[in-house]
Amino acid sequence: MPHVEPDTTSPSAAASPRTPPPARAGRLPLLDVLRGVAIIGTLMTNVWIFTGPGAEVGFLNGAAGASLHTLLDDPTPGNTAESVFRFLADGKFLSLLTVLFGVGLAIQYDSALRKGLKWPGRYDRRALFLFGEGLLHFILIFAWDVLMGYAVTAYLVARLLNRSDRFRRRVMWTAAGLHLTVIGLLTFVLATAPEADGSGADDAIALYADGSYLDQVLFRLRNMAALRIEPVLSFGLLVCLFLLGVRLHRAGAFAQNTTGRALRTRMAVWGLTIGLPLNAAVSLAGPDWFLIGRYVAAPAVAIGYIGLIGALFDRVRHPGPLTHGLTALGRCALSGYVLQNLLCVLLAYGFGLGLASRLADTGPWWVMGLWAAVSLTLMAGAALWLRRFRQGPLETLQKRALSR
Repeated sequence: MPHVEPDTTSPSAAASPRTPPPARAGRLPLLDVLRGVAIIGTLMTNVWIFTGPGAEVGFLNGAAGASLHTLLDDPTPGNTAESVFRFLADGKFLSLLTVLFGVGLAIQYDSALRKGLKWPGRYDRRALFLFGEGLLHFILIFAWDVLMGYAVTAYLVARLLNRSDRFRRRVMWTAAGLHLTVIGLLTFVLATAPEADGSGADDAIALYADGSYLDQVLFRLRNMAALRIEPVLSFGLLVCLFLLGVRLHRAGAFAQNTTGRALRTRMAVWGLTIGLPLNAAVSLAGPDWFLIGRYVAAPAVAIGYIGLIGALFDRVRHPGPLTHGLTALGRCALSGYVLQNLLCVLLAYGFGLGLASRLADTGPWWVMGLWAAVSLTLMAGAALWLRRFRQGPLETLQKRALSR
């Protein structure tokens, strides 16, 4: 991970935790692009959950799709495409989105200080509201919601922004160390435990292929403890990446200046040269190393992705439809995240169009096509929405609810 020094020229840099930052220099356009990429990137992973056997429960029942490891036995074009598609996405964009939540937290902290407001002050209500949104999202739409975990992490990390940079750095590395310990122990257990018998897999497949919407809602409620295990196991990583986002923002890593460009270049070089080989190695090692790939190697790659996307964005002189679409989606990130899951539920599950069961034996190409179609719909929809409104629908709802 590249070393980051604070940029005293950045609008968010501060001599001490409580020193108000200078007047706001304007919106950082790269952040909107990164948020848009993170939203469609998380769908690159989640689309396989929606369309796989057992859907949201398939992972817990041991259902596995293509990976670099499966290429050794089945190097067909379809399996190759799916394996590379999954490898480029799994865990990377979730980590990228987590870093960006930390950046957003730092921006709100700076805004509060400029206005002379007490911190965390009203932010506690914002975190509580986000938790409620995540809970509804989990119950009504998708079991692998990230908003609840982000809300709890943001509530805790917000209190660290009043502390010194040294203290936050210690917390960040302590959280990283605890996370590595937990993931290492779990990987050892997976590698030495007997292979799962897949009991319950048929029931899960039937639930999402033929069950009603109410059946699925009740299933998520009855199995909340198991389905909410990811943010618990990865809590150390969430804290670490939130604080890393704060640190990168204060160092000026997202600014359109020489300092920002230099930092993004270092992030791309370090993140990709370390993260990608490590991620490829654990992926080739087999499914027992899945946790190391998703929760250790993938965050390193995510740092490289931030640098790479930033470097590409720096070269854009005349933004085209893709840049405009990603920017619009980034400004409606919360609405886009929820909507993409809702669309996939309606398209893939049995109570909707049931594409997952109808196209189960047709190969991976339609799944990647579904991802592309939903992504384009989100970008186009966000661009059209922002022609008339300043924020996305859920962002507006949150703002109005909190303003009361």
